[in-house]
Amino acid sequence: MLSTETLNALAITLDRLKTSPSVRSVIFTGTADAFASGADINELASLNTSQAHEFSQRGQRITNTIANLSQVTIAAINGFCMGGGLDFALACDIRIASRSALFAHPGSKLGIITGWGGTQRLPRLIGKSKAIELFSTARRFSSDEALKAGLVTQIADPVLEAAIAIADKSTSTF
Repeated sequence: MLSTETLNALAITLDRLKTSPSVRSVIFTGTADAFASGADINELASLNTSQAHEFSQRGQRITNTIANLSQVTIAAINGFCMGGGLDFALACDIRIASRSALFAHPGSKLGIITGWGGTQRLPRLIGKSKAIELFSTARRFSSDEALKAGLVTQIADPVLEAAIAIADKSTSTF
């Protein structure tokens, strides 16, 4: 889950990467059966209005940093890719999914909507109508559907090995 602690650690790592000219590509992946399951809902429920606003801003800064890195960014999506986790994947240049990957923006079931850039990036990739459907229904969609819609560029197992192969072929930065 993407807790405040996780976001802080990610921000520190991204700051280091921004100033590392020898790094040509960056791969984001998860563990076990999850790429990232989104924000920690229990933590969100405990935040006051000001803290919730800052949490949203922090996530947005991080996804914008990922999107603006000079290195090639690759999301190796190994399982559940939900909510804010999907926003992080959307910020990457390339998205590769395992056959078992599942995608969703479940915020509408909780009465919230992503604040980390997904509402802008998802329609650009898959089209406005499909994005609105996914945001409003919170429906989960498979890696096959993600490939067909243009959300991911390929399905590969093991997904991390496929991402590393692309990273190894990367010869320049943006």
